[in-house]
Amino acid sequence: MDTIAVIEDDRPTSDQLAGWIRAARPELTVHQWHDRDSAEAALARERYDLVVLDIELGRERHAGVAVINTINKLHQGTPVLVVSAMPAAIYRGIMKALDAWDYLQKTHFDEAEFVETFLDILRASRARRGSDPEPATEDGLSLDPLWQRNPTWRGQRINLPLTAQRILATLVQKKGQTVSYEELYEVVKSGRNRDNVRKHVSAIRDAFRDLDPAFDAIENVPMRGFRWSRG
Repeated sequence: MDTIAVIEDDRPTSDQLAGWIRAARPELTVHQWHDRDSAEAALARERYDLVVLDIELGRERHAGVAVINTINKLHQGTPVLVVSAMPAAIYRGIMKALDAWDYLQKTHFDEAEFVETFLDILRASRARRGSDPEPATEDGLSLDPLWQRNPTWRGQRINLPLTAQRILATLVQKKGQTVSYEELYEVVKSGRNRDNVRKHVSAIRDAFRDLDPAFDAIENVPMRGFRWSRG
């Protein structure tokens, strides 16, 4: 049976997150740790199936970064869901670069969004154990959101959160076809509206252009949606 670690120094928040997990999946074993030292000692003893992690632990502002480094050193590939008060606009990219699977900003999500994100990661982690990653496509893109791996573009890693990976996968699966806003709503966890989808697509383009300034594979289809035009 899967064992989950909740690493959060604020005990009421830790109890809330652990309670949400237990209510959603009573069969899971949940361990709670409240500081870096006890968390790292536990990680040395046991390989967790998923870690929910705060960045700030006590007076250590970036203790969570050290914990992720420990996870990557001891148990590379362990899924990490970061839940932090740190601004998502700044820290989501940092956490993705450290191979965290997703990032939720405190006060910006409710129980339903946390549980949905948590279960998405848990299911993908379980599926990954018996799967192989997707090979690169003919146009140089390697993408498999099931594995939660950062996609690569011509051998270079693209830094994208899970929702953006799913939007990208949907566009690539229907290459050459217009993908409507309504179809893209199906892969967006929250904020199912056109403005939010446009922001995700803009973030995808920016991530590609950081590697390839000439990238132009995602076309706007006015009033309808978007189209992947390569391949």
